[in-house]
Amino acid sequence: MALNDNATLVIGSGNYLTAPTGTDIPTDLLVPVSPWEAVGHTSLEDILSITSEGGEATTIGSLQNKSLRTKYSTRTETIAFTLQQFDVPGLKLYYGANAPVLSNGLVGVPDDPIPTTCAFLSVFVDGENIFGIYAPKAEIYRGDDLSIGDTESLAGLPLGVKPMAWGANKWTYAITPLGTVSANSATAGTPGTFTPAGSTAPFDLVDLDLVTADPKTAWTTGQYVVLGDGSSAYWNGTDWVEGVSA
Repeated sequence: MALNDNATLVIGSGNYLTAPTGTDIPTDLLVPVSPWEAVGHTSLEDILSITSEGGEATTIGSLQNKSLRTKYSTRTETIAFTLQQFDVPGLKLYYGANAPVLSNGLVGVPDDPIPTTCAFLSVFVDGENIFGIYAPKAEIYRGDDLSIGDTESLAGLPLGVKPMAWGANKWTYAITPLGTVSANSATAGTPGTFTPAGSTAPFDLVDLDLVTADPKTAWTTGQYVVLGDGSSAYWNGTDWVEGVSA
């Protein structure tokens, strides 16, 4: 792996946002528009952590080879951050989506809490680098017990975000690679390729609108390109279309 100074990350600022389940990632991560909405103030010290469960290895063998293959169990991951707004939306993220707002304005703590299910996005800025973590579907609920330790720091609500598979996706969340160049052209093939060499493929059909097709005539049967979300698309001579040219 070559050294790439532009792929390093030092977080200068950031934000956490939610939207209805299945909402696409914003085209401009610096200016996310509705229905994306920021969750509010978050901790400056405990910015983000990702923990995982599962993934245990099991060695499978034959009579001739006792360690023929290795099989791994399903791994689930939790993204953690600390929310520092104790308003109604923040309390419902921590205590459960079904936490009732009582007639006197208080938020009740349910005995059978239900996590908030939504799309989740975190955006971190490092100079010109923009680093995003996107999950089209995630469950948000308390990640740890509430503890207020002193009178000089902002109190916080520790939240855990569990990304989940959405639709036909074979992934639960996606991360922005740093130090790469976005593709500006797509050449027909089975599959086709993006240029310049080493560039990042458009994430989905919306992002593909910024890419020039080569050739500009309708692609022939079986030709397509693979997008960042794993889907396929081809040029019909006028527009980019989902799928494989028939």
